[in-house]
Amino acid sequence: MRHNKAVNHLGRKSGHRKAMLANMASSLIMHKRITTTVAKAKALKPYLEPLVTKSKEDTTHNRRIVFSYLKDKQAVAELFRTIAPKIMDRPGGYLRVLHVGFRKGDAADMALVEFVDFNEAALETTVKKASEKKTTRRSRSKKAAEAAPEAPAAEAPAAEAPAAEVSEAEAVTEPEAPAEEAPKSE
Repeated sequence: MRHNKAVNHLGRKSGHRKAMLANMASSLIMHKRITTTVAKAKALKPYLEPLVTKSKEDTTHNRRIVFSYLKDKQAVAELFRTIAPKIMDRPGGYLRVLHVGFRKGDAADMALVEFVDFNEAALETTVKKASEKKTTRRSRSKKAAEAAPEAPAAEAPAAEAPAAEVSEAEAVTEPEAPAEEAPKSE
């Protein structure tokens, strides 16, 4: 039974565990993404998220509280200067834990821990999905199928017009380039 066992001790004494979590939290703040074991990642999430919430309000008291946990001046400054403004409107859930497989040496289950708002690739895919029009798999009637090919054809000349304007602009800028090279040869 696991009654009254709220904290995963991670096989360490309390001083070692606190130091390890502080170092992992500082590394995550500085690098925005770290790879560790799943157990450590799950222990890091409740350790760091309250500190990120405290960083939303930049006061001396909150900075001292966060410093008492992290014990790293640069990490505290990074948290309050760059991370806090990005997560200001997020009500919680600042970290993401992704399982990445098993470690080769001892087959430990590994995870990637990252800040949600700092993953550019995930943000780009979210924006793409939001901008793409969802299609249905229903069959269309003959009238709708005939009208669909005509619509893109009407839009095609409008798409070509800006390309012509760009080529004229490039023609204007080309004579200036050799003029800049002439003084370099002297």
